[in-house]
Amino acid sequence: MSKGKEPSHKSFRTKQKLAKAQRQNRPIPQWIRLRTGNTIRYNAKRRHWRKTRLGL
Repeated sequence: MSKGKEPSHKSFRTKQKLAKAQRQNRPIPQWIRLRTGNTIRYNAKRRHWRKTRLGL
């Protein structure tokens, strides 16, 4: 699935992996910036849907 298109009929495991990747792909909460004293400023593992593929 890294190359080509995603099938419309996905298996449950594939759908779970896509959902987890979607949850992980978000900015860090602002309260974490306050808690760490602004040492963590952004999510280093942020992923763009077109630039980086998941490799499923």
